[in-house]
Amino acid sequence: MHDPEKAIRVAREWVIKAENDLKTATHVLTLGEEAPTDTICFHCQQAVEKYLKALLITRGIWFPKTHDIERLVRLLPVKDRPQLSTDEQAALTDYATQTRYPGSYEPISLEEAHLAVALAWRVRDQIRKRLPPEVFEGLEGQQRKA
Repeated sequence: MHDPEKAIRVAREWVIKAENDLKTATHVLTLGEEAPTDTICFHCQQAVEKYLKALLITRGIWFPKTHDIERLVRLLPVKDRPQLSTDEQAALTDYATQTRYPGSYEPISLEEAHLAVALAWRVRDQIRKRLPPEVFEGLEGQQRKA
């Protein structure tokens, strides 16, 4: 059975972690040309993933352990889905799976890192509007943006 109070508490924990990832990506981006763009994009993916999971939790929707953004988005009712193109979803997923470890992937430009941060903020704002206000209770400095 779905326990609404527990769902709010757990969703709040996911939101805190998502905010930490987004703050990290945003701050590291300020390094400019010295910024590790793969790390920035990884944290953007993590922020989006965690916000999606927070929303799924508040809706009582089970989700698998996955970094696949498209898979998480598809679990949501259409009215709750953030506006993310298929290409954006795929790019975010790649940031978690392709760039996390050494391997054969194209270097990420600073411009792409800027776009990833903007995308993560956009998704954040959309999902925060859909989350119950109780999720944000007690979160200093992380007030809900309407």
